[in-house]
Amino acid sequence: MSTPERRTRLALAIALCLPVVSAQACGPDFPLSLLDDRAQTLAELPEGNFAFEVTRLGKPVPGLGQSGDATLLGYWNDDGERYLQQRDEVEQRELGEPLYQQVKRLRALTDARQVEGQGLDLPAELRLYSAGAVAFARQEYLLAADYFQRVLQLPPEQRRLRSTWAAYSLGRAQASLGQPEGVPAEEAQRSEEDQRLFMRQATEAARDAFRQTRQLTAQGYSDPLELGIASLGEEARLAYLAGDWANAIRLYASQTAHHSATGYSSLRQLSSALIRLPDAQLMPLLAIPEVQQLLTARLLSRIDGEPNGNDRLGALLIENTGSDLDGADRLAALSYQLGRYDDAQRFLSKASDSGLAWWLRAKLALRDGDATRAAEAYAKAARAFPEDEDWGTRRTANWDYENVKPRCRVDGENAILSLQRGDYLDAFDLLYRSGDLYWWDAAAVAERVLTLEELKGYVDAKVAAAKPQTAEERESYQPRPVAAQLRDLLARRLLREGHYAEALPYFDSDELRESARRYGHAREEAENRWTATGRAEALYEAALIAREQGMELLGYEMSPDFHSLGGSFALLQVGRQTAGGLLSADEAERQNANLAQPNNRYHYRWVAAQLADRAADQLPRSSQAFAAVLCKATGWLLYRDLEGARAHYRRYVQQGPYVPWAVNFGQNCEEPDFDAAGKRVWEERGQWLRSSLRPWKYLLAGTGVLAIVAMILWIRRRRGE
Repeated sequence: MSTPERRTRLALAIALCLPVVSAQACGPDFPLSLLDDRAQTLAELPEGNFAFEVTRLGKPVPGLGQSGDATLLGYWNDDGERYLQQRDEVEQRELGEPLYQQVKRLRALTDARQVEGQGLDLPAELRLYSAGAVAFARQEYLLAADYFQRVLQLPPEQRRLRSTWAAYSLGRAQASLGQPEGVPAEEAQRSEEDQRLFMRQATEAARDAFRQTRQLTAQGYSDPLELGIASLGEEARLAYLAGDWANAIRLYASQTAHHSATGYSSLRQLSSALIRLPDAQLMPLLAIPEVQQLLTARLLSRIDGEPNGNDRLGALLIENTGSDLDGADRLAALSYQLGRYDDAQRFLSKASDSGLAWWLRAKLALRDGDATRAAEAYAKAARAFPEDEDWGTRRTANWDYENVKPRCRVDGENAILSLQRGDYLDAFDLLYRSGDLYWWDAAAVAERVLTLEELKGYVDAKVAAAKPQTAEERESYQPRPVAAQLRDLLARRLLREGHYAEALPYFDSDELRESARRYGHAREEAENRWTATGRAEALYEAALIAREQGMELLGYEMSPDFHSLGGSFALLQVGRQTAGGLLSADEAERQNANLAQPNNRYHYRWVAAQLADRAADQLPRSSQAFAAVLCKATGWLLYRDLEGARAHYRRYVQQGPYVPWAVNFGQNCEEPDFDAAGKRVWEERGQWLRSSLRPWKYLLAGTGVLAIVAMILWIRRRRGE
């Protein structure tokens, strides 16, 4: 086995022992092949991705930017330790060590007024904010709110650092005052109506403070903790507690649009809360567009790799949607997944021309048997889907994985229709454009469906040579670009079909090009050398290369060799095809014409053994070389094809000479001695000549004497003249 193949096996062996998210103890993961079950591929609509779907529900707020590494950590986890640590790290960077140490000392106090008194040498915004922070930590929310308001009342040039901090913290203080447990003691002694009024006013003040936080951030005030983004979630929480589902979802969705993990997790929790509601409580909420869209996103999607479809809730949603159908394409998709095709068609009639809508129209057209209309809809879907739209990774029922990029998946499904109507190059192009997503399908078409001329023409016209991998990239098992894989596939196919010189430029490494050159030279020399032993030696050299580097030089990317898996694993072997269903007679004929010969895994072992057998044809049966090449052929098949190995061994037994190492024939083989075999040829020819002339020796001797006498007489007569 060659070095690259050994390395691939090592890498895959290591990968096998890595944990996978499944119930399986240890095993490889394989990508979904669209062509394995074409009818299923065309019929199914892959479930969506909740993380992607919720990004469609809200819009980012201008001026807040995108959430990054500085995003405020949740203060509700691990007693707020990481939140406080993050705040301290930002302050230390922002203020510098001397000023930070002063603030840190004041923060350690327990009396806000004492903080104000001891911090007179600090800038006003830092002194007042630190006092408010101490009061907040002591749950003195009224006092904390007063200090935060005093920060915001400073002239703008005196509060560039702590304006957003003060507004956000003011919102949190007021939100605490708006809860029964946060009501101050003096307010708790008043009437219940007064307490409720106090809490409502505090809650409204909290909302105003969170909105002010976003305004200050947008105006350019310092916001290293991205409190403007965090304020969206804080305000959404207040809306949820007040039963305002629409605003809660809208605000969390807006926070999610800023790439906030908190916004995403909050929407997950809201969707879970909706699912748990009794039907009687849920049904009125379904008329709210935001609720409808969030629940649709949940039911369409998977969370943590698991589908979340629920037939009962799906039916409830479909049957009780409001008049606002901004998400009609999503409702159509949910209907399709539930097998409610009439409802899917009804929602599509109200849907926009989104990529998902056209995708569903294509599938419904196929259900109606209209392949032409389906192909047109697929083309429109591909144009409508953004190229970078990504629904993440899903698992099929067979545990195959698929990274769903809708535009590529739509092209892949359309490729099935192209194959059915005989537009093979178009089918290949649609699959190849997906890159590595559906490379296995593209490779199958390239090897089994396209003619060699079609494949070479496509590569020459559209696939430029990729930059060769560096040694470091090879050592770290970096995947090669799909362009390099396709050119390499073509090179191996050319070599298999005898186009030796043409194959060389398509290999992407000097090492493989040199090996391919030697293999092609040996095959040509096997036809061109004058002597039989020379032809045998060339055939044997080709056989050795085929056996030692067969995967890299001759292996099929897919069945039967699975070069794509380094030969370490094999999926279902493809045999002769019979037309039927979505497989046309012409495509079946093409596939059958391009089957490997022989159609066995590691087919190049048989190629090598056949070349060795042909070498034996050219050698003296009594020579050591004859025994050696048959020994090699036997060994190459010994553990793959026992009957084939026995055939080579029987030939040796019937025709070959005794050699001492034959006791382990096929396992301990000497290298063939072609020089000795050449000499043996002349010896055998001499022996044959002598044995052939022996019965005629006296006649030949007399004839010779008479010839000599006749020559002498002729010479004398010439001299006499």
